[in-house]
Amino acid sequence: MPTLIDKPTRIEAAGTKPKLIDEYIGRVNSRTSEASVAHMRSPGGWEEPGQRPEFEEFTVVLRGLLRVEFEGGALEVRAGQAVIAHAGEWVRYSTPGDEGAEYIAVCLPAFSPDTVHRDG
Repeated sequence: MPTLIDKPTRIEAAGTKPKLIDEYIGRVNSRTSEASVAHMRSPGGWEEPGQRPEFEEFTVVLRGLLRVEFEGGALEVRAGQAVIAHAGEWVRYSTPGDEGAEYIAVCLPAFSPDTVHRDG
């Protein structure tokens, strides 16, 4: 029988300004370790520490602009675009525009504070 996810769980976010993370599928809300799916809403000027996660992260931007820094450069991912951050590579996410960004992030395996390996 399929499992209904009735509602997400609000997760505390890392970063310089309050960011909303609603986890629908993952270690917290559905006790799923194979993958996580979260709806993110970041204000303008938000940034988080760099990280070198053990998981793949697939991000689809719904609104605004998400900057993804990596060793050697940066990508600006706009509404209607997506980006894949590969396991083991350093990345840092931010929303430098005034409007912030809204996006969906899918992690394989599921996001975990123990496997994200944030800087400092």
